Amino acid sequence: MPNSTPAPAAVAATAAEKPAGRVLSLDALRGFDMFWIVGADGVVRALGKLSESQPWRFLASQMEHKPWAGLAFEDLIFPLFVFIAGASLVFSLGKIMEREGRAAACKRAVRRAVLLYLLGLLYYGGFATAWAEIRLLGVLQRIALCYLFAALVFCFCGLRGRVAVCVGLLAAYWALMTFVPAPGVGAGDFAEGRNLANWLDKEYLPLKKWDGDHDPEGLLSTLPAIATCLLGVLAGMLLQNRSLADGKKAGLLALSGLALAGLGWLWHLQFPVIKKIWTSSYVLVAGGYSCLLLAAFHYVLAARGWRAWAQPFVWIGMNPITIYMVNELVDMEKLAQRFVGGELNQLLGRFGELAVATAVLALSLWICHFLYRRKIFLRL
Repeated sequence: MPNSTPAPAAVAATAAEKPAGRVLSLDALRGFDMFWIVGADGVVRALGKLSESQPWRFLASQMEHKPWAGLAFEDLIFPLFVFIAGASLVFSLGKIMEREGRAAACKRAVRRAVLLYLLGLLYYGGFATAWAEIRLLGVLQRIALCYLFAALVFCFCGLRGRVAVCVGLLAAYWALMTFVPAPGVGAGDFAEGRNLANWLDKEYLPLKKWDGDHDPEGLLSTLPAIATCLLGVLAGMLLQNRSLADGKKAGLLALSGLALAGLGWLWHLQFPVIKKIWTSSYVLVAGGYSCLLLAAFHYVLAARGWRAWAQPFVWIGMNPITIYMVNELVDMEKLAQRFVGGELNQLLGRFGELAVATAVLALSLWICHFLYRRKIFLRL
């Protein structure tokens, strides 16, 4: 994910049928999230450059991260994946606990988290770079940590405990950022480089930091990110409830999403919505929008049964980390240039950038479709 998106594997490919018991709305929503990472954002940006109309320009602007405070669509991609990871673990670990017990579920969670963390190191260059260039905390590493701690809370706590931990993390992070002074700056300053989270990264996070002397996936901001995963756990518990009809589940998710987003934007007045330090208000706003998206997908796919349109998203959603790693290890844009580059691209003129972006997206979708059709699912 650009500073952003998403699980594969250490990794054994299983040429098996699609695993039983999966939730289609979660797979499709995960694929929708990854869809933007693997090239759809580039297509929208290219269209924005071609069009003079305000709607296209606005959509293109949503494909860029906010410099600091505020929220664009691009800022939702990463927390949405963390949210989905939380919702999914309810089904995967819940089954393991039923069949094999809590210890087996914890063992599986630790193994997955370790493998995902190691993949994160590989994603940022592994040991091919100097020691000082190794990034210990990044997108995949944050997902690994959030998944691990949310999984342990799920295994050892009931509903009330999970809610309490989620609220406690958000409140504790707010209190630390608001009342604990960053040396040389003071307390309650949320500006970049002047807040407690950035100061802790500068002083205590070793090796490479993404933004100079601090990191958007830094030490302290991991705490509220875990709360994002726990919001996903709560959503997953709702989806798992067999006493509710799918339409009712979608309705409750939508109401929850509106409530969370509303609370988050109110909190924004004092504790701004800032992705790069994952503020508590950002958790609520992003979690609210994630609930609304899950509600829409679940209503359309599960309650109404309209599924054909979502098939490309399912291709991606079944192998998210695989395609994420492929997009890092393979220069997809350079590959796309072999089809629509050179003099052909020059002939296309102002449409050349759009042609390349479309080719990148098409190649990514083809890879996902290839894996899906051959029933190859790479899992941790």
